[in-house]
Amino acid sequence: MTHWFHRNPLKATAPVSFNFYGVATTPAATKVCNDLRLSRTQLLELFTDSNCNPETMKNAADFYFSLLQGFILSLDDSSQECKLRYIQNFKWTDTLQGQVPSAQQDAVFELVSMGFNVALWYTKYASRLAGKEDITEDEAKDVHRSLKIAAGIFKHLKESHIPKLITPVEKGRDLEARLTESYIIQCQAEAQEVTIARAIELKHNPGLIAALAYETANFYQKADQTLSSLDPTYAGKWRKYLNLKSCFYMAYAYCYHGQTLLASDKCGEAIRSLQESEKFFTKAEALCKEYGETKGPGTTVKPSGHLFFRKLGSLIKNTLEKCQRENGFIYFQKVPAEAPQLELKANYGLVEPVPFEFPALNAHWTPETVAAFDLTKRPKEDTAKPKPDEEVKPLKEPNIKPQKDSGCQIS
Repeated sequence: MTHWFHRNPLKATAPVSFNFYGVATTPAATKVCNDLRLSRTQLLELFTDSNCNPETMKNAADFYFSLLQGFILSLDDSSQECKLRYIQNFKWTDTLQGQVPSAQQDAVFELVSMGFNVALWYTKYASRLAGKEDITEDEAKDVHRSLKIAAGIFKHLKESHIPKLITPVEKGRDLEARLTESYIIQCQAEAQEVTIARAIELKHNPGLIAALAYETANFYQKADQTLSSLDPTYAGKWRKYLNLKSCFYMAYAYCYHGQTLLASDKCGEAIRSLQESEKFFTKAEALCKEYGETKGPGTTVKPSGHLFFRKLGSLIKNTLEKCQRENGFIYFQKVPAEAPQLELKANYGLVEPVPFEFPALNAHWTPETVAAFDLTKRPKEDTAKPKPDEEVKPLKEPNIKPQKDSGCQIS
């Protein structure tokens, strides 16, 4: 398969001790706090562990979230807010806006920020697998599923939890609707790339491949448009990626649509479709260069040197030459001036996010445990309150070496 996907950096966060001396008044309450600290630390370590797999990530994330829910959920299922929700400060950076963190004294902020990073991890895991030269069928399924899981997490956060934040999300930050929506759409589009690769490998009907490519191109275009009102200083590189992938899959769509037309003895229209495919491929090539030259978050690569890119260029060239030969020997059809309108709808292979829910409350949270937190014993002045401009160290992500002939250069 050997795909290439743009990835923004993981979110970074300040350490959280969960040390509520004097406030946690029983051993059970103290144990919950210790478990929170340890499970949070372990989860953060897994984000940068290149040997971590989805099962390990899910188990670690579920354990931490089940404990964190005790700061958010009411034990009696009432609408009353948990008294522990605002007991702890949390600080997180953004994927796009550098190392200046946002800080909120709100456990929901921690829930959605850590959940966001879990979703990002699934996209990065998928990217590492998809870039392999000799990817197996099972690995391809893992890539496909991981991207759908990530889309489901982003979607759940956007619809069910981010709206519960007391402090409004700052514009251009990760938790803002434009960014979460773009991440959702990008995951769906990339998962469909895996579907397209599979359909091509198994030599499925060119009409199905063209339709899937067209839908995928539209996904990328929609994600790009969603980011259009963001500052190009930090969103520009990401948008170049989305734009070039949109052009790339439009080239795919017109290429396979041309094969469909040729099979229907419409050789003149097929040639025009292949010419349009060539035009989009040339545009994608130019965007590849612009992407490489654009500064911003994410890995630095040469997409036009990547195997997946070079293969499409050869396919378009060979298919167009075949159509022109056939037209010169058999059909003698006029080539239309206008490119055919693509009104393609895929009936199979379209990707939907995998539904996601946070785990149930950990069994260690009982009415007695919650009651054991005496908030009247909190210090009157919160000396641990973070400074808004205090730097948070970025996570050291795995240095994944590019595969042979991939054209990638990891920055």
